[in-house]
Amino acid sequence: MGTAVAALVLVLWRPAWRRARHVVTIAHEGGHAVIAVACGRRLSGVRLHSDTSGLTVSRGRPSGPGMVATVAAGYPAPTVVGLIAAVLLSRGYALAALWAAVLLLALLLVWIRNFFGLYVVLLAAAVVVAVSWWAPPEAKVALAHLGTWYLLFGAPRAVVELQRLRRRGRGRESDADQLAQLTGIPGGLWVTLFALATSGGAVLGVLLLAARAGLLPP
Repeated sequence: MGTAVAALVLVLWRPAWRRARHVVTIAHEGGHAVIAVACGRRLSGVRLHSDTSGLTVSRGRPSGPGMVATVAAGYPAPTVVGLIAAVLLSRGYALAALWAAVLLLALLLVWIRNFFGLYVVLLAAAVVVAVSWWAPPEAKVALAHLGTWYLLFGAPRAVVELQRLRRRGRGRESDADQLAQLTGIPGGLWVTLFALATSGGAVLGVLLLAARAGLLPP
């Protein structure tokens, strides 16, 4: 479980979080993009910024279920990706998890519309491809677990940051506040739902990986 400890350090230690948070942002914006396309919206593009923020723009009806689903998809997306990876790892498919990550990054690359976003996604893809292709099996398993733990632990922290921004009056364009405008449900309740989804997903992921490691009774 050393990779779990390493992931916690990356999430809880602020200097590391500032840099590694781009991984969570990639999954977040990818979630917006995938659901937008799935709901029949026209995706204009995705931008990733050096401050770890991002923006996904799609065209279609400015309201309705498709727009709500698109906006709501961001914060749970890292948890969903982490859980899918955890399921693969729990069945011994570490390499499959890595190549799935490469495919998702390649898909996102098509939608990127700024140079920094291009740099971040290419760098992430290069690391995963290099490890998947040339690294020994132990390194492949370690990277797959580290990435999975990081997404599972990082998603709840991103929600905490969202609420902090809202309390400071700097989150008026946040996903939660956009959802409040679209649905009439208060933004604070949306933050609570995001928190429950991400923390619950983290617990489920921990149980899956702990069972695989033999740390839970059969």
